Amino acid sequence: MSGPAYTRLENDERRRRLLELGADLFTRNAYDEISMAQIAREAGISKALLYHYFPSKQDYFVATLASGAEELRRRVEPDPELPPAEALTAAIDAYLAWIEDNSEAYEKLLQSAATVPEVREIVEGVRATTVDRILAGIGATTPVARTAVRGWLWFMDGACLDWIAHRDLDRGQVLGLLLGTLGGALMAAGVQLPVTEGSDP
Repeated sequence: MSGPAYTRLENDERRRRLLELGADLFTRNAYDEISMAQIAREAGISKALLYHYFPSKQDYFVATLASGAEELRRRVEPDPELPPAEALTAAIDAYLAWIEDNSEAYEKLLQSAATVPEVREIVEGVRATTVDRILAGIGATTPVARTAVRGWLWFMDGACLDWIAHRDLDRGQVLGLLLGTLGGALMAAGVQLPVTEGSDP
């Protein structure tokens, strides 16, 4: 029993390391500039072993982006112990912190969503989950509220891309901008965003 379990753990660890390597390689290099042979050399394994884990470069590329998206999803999981406004603020700040640490990967994720269907599906899944979380947190169920939040997510991506391109705002300023524009979008939809305790009404 210990043999197969150990092998599975070993395989999981190698896959995790390959995904970390892929995130770095695909961030530093354009997709067409790197081959599976080069990736295998960087990983210190045979090309055959790399193909055992990922049948194609496209599969490997998508898996690295999916791994980054999953890490981002985990980071922005709202804390159920916090009031809705505080949980939302903390989740958006965690999102910005991840972008701050992984700006190139974030850019690559959004760029690839425009051209790679599998990546677009990943990004759309994260957005849909985020919309549902925000609406549940503020207790809004109307179609206009859903549309407002979904539209705001596109604004957020545009604002974050501008932030990492220019680096002339600090994270707190971007957080305030995003919370303010979300509140404005919801107000236009007839929904009052909960106020964080201690903040101005």
